[in-house]
Amino acid sequence: MSDRRIRSVVIVGGGTAGWMVAAALAQALQGSCRIELVESEQIGTIGVGEATIPPIKLFNQTLGIDENAFIAATQGTFKLGIEFVGWAHRGHRYFHPFGTYGADFDKVPLHHYWLRERMRGDRTPLQDYSLAWVAARDGKFSPPSSDRRQVLSTLDYAYQFDAGLYAAFLRKYAEARGVRRTEGRVVAVELRPEDGFIERVRLEGGAALEGDLFIDCSGFRGLLIEEALHAGYDDWRHWLPCDRAVAVACEHGSEFVPYTRSTAHEAGWQWRIPLQHRVGNGHVYCSAFTDDDTATRVLLDHLDGQPLGTPRALRFTTGRRRQFWHRNCVAVGLAAGFLEPLESTSIHLIQTAITRLLALFPDRDFDPLTRTEFNRLTALEYERIRDFLILHYHANQRDEPMWRHVARMEIPEPLAYKLAHFRGHGRLAAEPLELFQNSNWLAVMAGQEIHPERYDPLVDLRTQVDAPARLASLRQVIAEVAAAMPSQRDYIDRHCRAPAIG
Repeated sequence: MSDRRIRSVVIVGGGTAGWMVAAALAQALQGSCRIELVESEQIGTIGVGEATIPPIKLFNQTLGIDENAFIAATQGTFKLGIEFVGWAHRGHRYFHPFGTYGADFDKVPLHHYWLRERMRGDRTPLQDYSLAWVAARDGKFSPPSSDRRQVLSTLDYAYQFDAGLYAAFLRKYAEARGVRRTEGRVVAVELRPEDGFIERVRLEGGAALEGDLFIDCSGFRGLLIEEALHAGYDDWRHWLPCDRAVAVACEHGSEFVPYTRSTAHEAGWQWRIPLQHRVGNGHVYCSAFTDDDTATRVLLDHLDGQPLGTPRALRFTTGRRRQFWHRNCVAVGLAAGFLEPLESTSIHLIQTAITRLLALFPDRDFDPLTRTEFNRLTALEYERIRDFLILHYHANQRDEPMWRHVARMEIPEPLAYKLAHFRGHGRLAAEPLELFQNSNWLAVMAGQEIHPERYDPLVDLRTQVDAPARLASLRQVIAEVAAAMPSQRDYIDRHCRAPAIG
C-alpha cells in the first residue's frame, strides 16, 4: 500500500489565524509533517478581534498553555460576558453572561418561574440571577468552581487580549515545535494543470513554496481560496447591513471591568474592550445610513480616554465562502468569511475550523466526502451564528432609519422559528450543534425585551414549589458569592499582571 500521508502544509498569512493554525498543527502532528508559514511584514493584520468566548480556554489548554503566562504575555483581562447598551431602545441596558442563570431548582427551567413572577408584577431583571453579571457589574473575578453544587460553578469566562501579542505568543510556541516561517509576499499561485489543485505559491523575488495542503489565512482577500480557486462568496448584507468599521485604541478611563461593552449608535454600534494597558474601541456601521467622517467622529466622541493613534478604517462584506475547503485548500479566519464582532466569534471561528480540520484531516487523495463534510458543518456554524447576530438587530424598538429597516426586514426561517417559540411560550429551541445554546438565546431575547405571551403550563401545576422564595434565595446567594470574590484588578495583580510597557 502506497504512502499517501500529507508531507507538507503551507499556511499563507500570519496574524491570529495563521499562528493559531500553525501552533495547533505543530502540537497535533508532532513533527511528522513539514509546516511552513509565509507572511509579509509589509501586510498589516486586522487586529480587532480582541474579545473571545469561553471555548478559547480549551484551545489554549490543548496546547498546554499556562493561563496566567498567556494573560500576562497578551496584556489580557478576563471576560464574563457582554453588556449591550441601547440595543432594545435608547437608555436600555442588558447583559449577555457566560455561564447559566443561577441553578434550576425544579423540573421546570428557572426562566419559566421568572416569567410567571414577571407577569405577576415582579420586575427583577433576568440577569440578576446570573453570577457572571453580578460579578461583572461590581468588577469582580474568580475562576468558577468545579463543584456543581456551588453557585460559583454557574460562572464561565473568556478573555480580552491584544490579538497582535497573541499571534506573537503562538508564533514562539509554533516555531519552538518546528514550524518554519518565511518572510515574503505571495505574488502568484500556481495550479496543477491536471486537476486544478494548488501546487506552489511563488513569492516576490522568485522563491517558491510547494505543499500538499494549503491553508489560506490571507484575510478578506482570500488569496488562495478566492483569487486562485474561485470558491464563491455568499453576501449577507441584506440581513446584516453594516459594512464598515473604524477602530482605535485609547487610554484607560476609570473602569477596569471584566466584560466587553457594545453600545448602539444611530447607524451601527461601538465596541469597548478593556485590556491591561489600553482599551480597544471600534465603531461598526452601515455606509448606507451614515458617512465615514460622521462614523469616525461618533467613535472619537465616545472614548474613555485619549486616543492612542489614528483611527483605522476597515471595509467588509458580511457573509461566507460557498466552499471553505476547495480542492487542497482550506480557508481559515477572515479568508473563510466575516461575521461582525458583535458576539466575539471571530477567533472562535478560527478555533473551530482548526478542530474540524484535525477531525477530518486528509491524505493526499483528498477524498471529496471529507471536504463535503467539512463544508457542511462549517456552513451550518456560520449560518446559526449569523441568525444569532440578526436577532440583536431585528428585535429592536429604536426609531432611526437603519434600526427601523432591520426591525422590519424578513429574517431567515430558523430564526423566525426560534422567535415564534419564545414569543408564544417562552420556549428555547437551539439545536445541539449550535455554538449559542439556550442560555445564550434566552439572554438576548429577554434582553431585547421580547416578552413571551405564556410560560410553561407545568409551572402552575407545581404547586409545591415556592418559586418566589427560591428566586429570592438564589439572588441572595449570588450577591454573597460575588461580594466575596476579589476584584479583577486584584486578581490580575496577584496572578497575571503584564510587564510594564517601556
